[in-house]
Amino acid sequence: MPTYVTTPIYYVNAMPHLGHAYTTIVADVYSRFRRFCGDDVRFQTGTDEHGEKIAEAAAKAGETPREYVDRIAATFKETWPLLSVQPDYIIRTTDADHVKTVQDILQQTYDKGDIYFSEYSGLYCKGCERFLTEKELVDGKCPDHQVEPQAITEQNYFFRMSKYQDWLIDHINDNPEFITPERYRNEVLSFLSEPLEDLCISRPTARLTWGIPLPFDQNFVTYVWFDALINYLTGLGYPDGPDFAAYWAGAEHVIAKDILKPHAIFWPTMLRAMGIEPYKRLHVHGYWNVDAAKMSKSIGNVVRPKELVDAYGVDTVRYFVLREMSFGLDSSFSGDAILARHNSDLANDLGNLFSRSLTMIDKYAAGRMPERDSATLLTPDDRELMSAVSAMVVQYRENMDAFRFHKALQGVWEVIGLLNRYIVTNAPWELAKDARLAERLRTVLYFLAESLWKIALALGPIMPATAEKMAVALGMREQFAGAVIDNILEWGEIPAGAVIDKGAQLFPRVDKKEAVAAPVAAKVQGQKAAKAPKTAKTDQEPESVPDEGLISFDQFKAVELRVAEIVAAEKVAKSDRLLKLTVKAPEERTIVAGIAQHYSPEALIGQRVIIVANLKPAKLMGIPSQGMVLAAKEILADGTEKLVVTTVAGDVAVGSRVA
Repeated sequence: MPTYVTTPIYYVNAMPHLGHAYTTIVADVYSRFRRFCGDDVRFQTGTDEHGEKIAEAAAKAGETPREYVDRIAATFKETWPLLSVQPDYIIRTTDADHVKTVQDILQQTYDKGDIYFSEYSGLYCKGCERFLTEKELVDGKCPDHQVEPQAITEQNYFFRMSKYQDWLIDHINDNPEFITPERYRNEVLSFLSEPLEDLCISRPTARLTWGIPLPFDQNFVTYVWFDALINYLTGLGYPDGPDFAAYWAGAEHVIAKDILKPHAIFWPTMLRAMGIEPYKRLHVHGYWNVDAAKMSKSIGNVVRPKELVDAYGVDTVRYFVLREMSFGLDSSFSGDAILARHNSDLANDLGNLFSRSLTMIDKYAAGRMPERDSATLLTPDDRELMSAVSAMVVQYRENMDAFRFHKALQGVWEVIGLLNRYIVTNAPWELAKDARLAERLRTVLYFLAESLWKIALALGPIMPATAEKMAVALGMREQFAGAVIDNILEWGEIPAGAVIDKGAQLFPRVDKKEAVAAPVAAKVQGQKAAKAPKTAKTDQEPESVPDEGLISFDQFKAVELRVAEIVAAEKVAKSDRLLKLTVKAPEERTIVAGIAQHYSPEALIGQRVIIVANLKPAKLMGIPSQGMVLAAKEILADGTEKLVVTTVAGDVAVGSRVA
């Protein structure tokens, strides 16, 4: 099936940052996944190079707009290979074919009567480069740029967007997956519940010259959003190119929530006016905060992709952003968080499993793929593993298609955890001591190698370099290149006797002292210290008091408290005190809590509790615990202890941070 995957085209008034990286990695991962499913995929990204902010940035840099956009566009193009992003096409809005396409569409729309000339008075936000309605303002300010918009009255050309409002409402209601996740679909429908104003699609050359001239009036240039959105058509050779005919019906846009309105309202109505069927799906993600603060140049906490790749490697970065963010919700970046993911999930869980498995094959099977014995010799452990892999594939496919990347990865890591337990339970080192158990040893080693091959295939779209490295070590280099998702369900893919090369570590541990993602935090702290005002001491100031036992506000901020919902609970075997809880916060995680003497498992399911979300993972009774549930402790009159789990009163979204 033809699939067309796009990122937004990135505005070149600033250098690439973590937000740009995330959107583009998501689009790349989804493109690779769709190819993995057998689809014919075209993946496009690019840069948006017109508008007021570009002209201002160029002037500030002492360059012409053309010099400026050429320089900044190059930095975006150079960033994508660093992130293992492989677009099929990188478009620029200054490209001659794009300029022609925009002007042709403008003329067509004008001739149809859907563009008219009028005077307009409104509130203009320079940061958004568009007029805002009173409803969009928060405390009289633009919610994205935190400035009061400027009242402007001027003559301009307008697109009859209101003409298509009823059609758009019907289309959204008739196509539930048109805008995902659902929260953004609802947000758009809420906005459309009010009368839709027509869209100003020009700027007078008296105010702005850096833009595409209107073909029917050279005294005006095209509004940057009308220009930018058309890139999705230009990249396919609209209107007559074969790529447009082949791919447009499968168009899927990936964007951040700050540009929801242009993509969910402007763009579909523009397409309707042109007589073009709208895109298939719009996927909307949240913001990346840094240490719980919104990423901002003014604060100095902007995270650059190259810094992360230099510190941790490209596949760690790709894994982290997909595992850490629940698509559609905001997420928080910190140096500690990515370090923990690297050392715990990748180095400890996956890396050690891969290394110890291949070492055992090298030691006990002379470095060659052993042959599995007949099915009659399979144990419950073997069958559990096969069943878990089959279930993982089903969930993986569903979650990847629905942009639930964190859940897809959770499923893969559940199989990784099962494999680690499989090794402990079957103890190949013990089997190797008894020649009578040689058949069982070969079977165990076979399942380890085959399972690792299936993990490599599942990780291919997400961590391509790591997946290929695993495939090469397993003697499956050629098979990896042409593999499809159904290969994960096939057992016996690695031929008996294939050379297994244990090779180097997949993910060497990173020492915290050596991690260089931390400059972000240091930069923020440094700025805060520099900006702290010095005040003269007065008679009214309190005397200093001892701070023994007290913590600073920064120490408190380091503790990440989140609202979590308990979705499953069970007693831990051989323990009277521990319960194994599965919580959503919003991603699923396992927490082992010492509350079994105070709560039955069924009494906890559905409860919304407070957890420490950034606690260093630990193993209790062999079970990985990823956090802590808060509870109040009371000593009763008889000396016994009573624990009461801290719950949330009121309807608070799962994953909300406790401030």
